[in-house]
Amino acid sequence: MRRLPRSFYNRDTIVVARELLGKYVVHQSRGVKRIGRIVEVEAYLGPHDLAAHSARGLTDRTKVMFGPPGHAYVYLIYGMYYCMNVVTEREGHASAVLLRALEPVKNVEGRTCGPGLLCKAMRIDKRLNAHDLLSDNFYIAWPDNESVGRVSPRAVIPSQSAARWESRSTGVKEGPPEANPLVIIERPRIGVDYARHWARRHLRFYIKGCPFVSRP
Repeated sequence: MRRLPRSFYNRDTIVVARELLGKYVVHQSRGVKRIGRIVEVEAYLGPHDLAAHSARGLTDRTKVMFGPPGHAYVYLIYGMYYCMNVVTEREGHASAVLLRALEPVKNVEGRTCGPGLLCKAMRIDKRLNAHDLLSDNFYIAWPDNESVGRVSPRAVIPSQSAARWESRSTGVKEGPPEANPLVIIERPRIGVDYARHWARRHLRFYIKGCPFVSRP
C-alpha cells in the first residue's frame, strides 16, 4: 500500500472526505500493524462551520486544525473516547475530516462503527494528536487494487476513488467507470444539532450497503 501524499489533504475538504472512503488507515504499535478501511466520514469546513471545533477559535485544543494539512487531530469526548480527524486544506484554514467508521482489515478487534469505537479498536489515542500522517507508523494509504495518480488540487468529484456519489437532493452522479465503483451516500452529520443551519448540511459521507457504517 502506498501512503497518501500531502497534496491529497491540501484540497477542498469535501473532496478529501469523499476520496478518503475506501482508503486504509494503518497504525503500527508495539509490533502489531492494524489496518482498517474507511467507510464513513464527516467533513468540517472551518471556523465558519458552526459544528467545527475551530468555530471556537484558535485554542490549545484546536491548534492542530489550524496547522498544515495531513496531520491527525485526535481529541477526547465524554472523558473516555478518542476521535480521529485528518486536517485538510492550507495552514490556517482549520478544516478537517472526522473518521466515523472503519471496516476491519487486519489485526483489528472490537467494534469500529463509530468514531470512538474505531479509535479504541485501532489503538488511536491522544499521543497521536498532531501526528504527521506521512510517517512510517501511522498513515492513510491507497489500497493495492486502486490506481494511484497525480492528485488534482482542482478536483470536484472524486478522481482517485472513481466513486459514484448518490445525493438525496440531486440523484446520482457517476465518476469514471470501474469494475466495482463505490456508491457514496451523503447525509447530515450526527450529533451537531446545536450548529443551527449547519446541522442540516449533508456533510456526512458513507459507502452504501456497508455493514460497518455507524447508526445515528
